[in-house]
Amino acid sequence: MAVPKKKTSKSKRDKRRATWRHKAAIQAQKALSLGKSILTGRSNFVYPTAEEEEETED
Repeated sequence: MAVPKKKTSKSKRDKRRATWRHKAAIQAQKALSLGKSILTGRSNFVYPTAEEEEETED
């Protein structure tokens, strides 16, 4: 027979949510930083340009 599980405390729930939100904030900050560096042209990030994509399609 099914038995109900114990209720998770508010502190455990809040801690998990805070960790999840912190990880998301870090990833958003990294993405924004990468986007800014690509726009300024000072990045070491390699990405295909429109010219390179046209050459490979031929």
